[in-house]
Amino acid sequence: AKEQDLPLQLVDRDLATTLRRSYASVPWYKRLYLMAGLALGMVSSEEIDEEAIEKLKEGDILESTFTEFAEHSPELYEALISERDRYMAACLREQNADAAGRRVLVVIGAGHMEGLARHLADDGSDPAAQREQLAAIPPRARWPRLIPWAIMVLILTGFYIGFSRSPELGWQLVFIWVAINGGLAALGALVARGHPLTVLSAVVAAPITSLNPTIAAGMVTGLVESWLRKPRVADLENLRFDITTLKGWFRNPATRILLVFFLSNLGSAIGTWVAGFRIFGELS
Repeated sequence: AKEQDLPLQLVDRDLATTLRRSYASVPWYKRLYLMAGLALGMVSSEEIDEEAIEKLKEGDILESTFTEFAEHSPELYEALISERDRYMAACLREQNADAAGRRVLVVIGAGHMEGLARHLADDGSDPAAQREQLAAIPPRARWPRLIPWAIMVLILTGFYIGFSRSPELGWQLVFIWVAINGGLAALGALVARGHPLTVLSAVVAAPITSLNPTIAAGMVTGLVESWLRKPRVADLENLRFDITTLKGWFRNPATRILLVFFLSNLGSAIGTWVAGFRIFGELS
């Protein structure tokens, strides 16, 4: 386009917007399957050659693949495919409204050809309004943000009740909280093959960070791990190969930091619930 001095029109929706709308459209329980699928895909050793990719572009195979996708994951299909078809059609109509009959070369993925052509031919709505509607970010629900604060209040209330009954009971509850929460966070860091000092930092940090919703145990352990085992340039260069295998995730210092962050957070989260139930079990 630059060589021919032709205008370049970017018509696809921003990737971050697409991902956020996709995430918001999927029920919470399906998000677990989605994350599991992404994780398995990253460590899958299956290789797809160029011939297989070209075969997928054939009309019948492509149509049947997208039809199956729409049937099994209608929410994702709507956000990832259908909405983008409408968005690109709206952008093309809006950006070329001043020149009827202008010939425009559009470079798109094969899966969008049918939908884009249909919306260009049939859609008579206001393109600017439709584009703004499809680019809007759905508001996040507020109640999930309140859960960590509610947990903090409940645990601190449990400590208060325990100490008001007797100092011995109060300290017993504190020990339960530290042992279970810190222990499971440390187990997560250990499974991730974190440095011994990283594991120790999980024991210390998790019982405290679980009572502070503004910081997570994984932030502390990830920071400690990155300080003790700084990734080298070679590690970053090998990253694209190491993330394709589970062994590579544990071997590469860069991905190991992510594992330490995630698994120590997971351990602390489980420990919060387990210790919480144990504390109120002692009070009942």
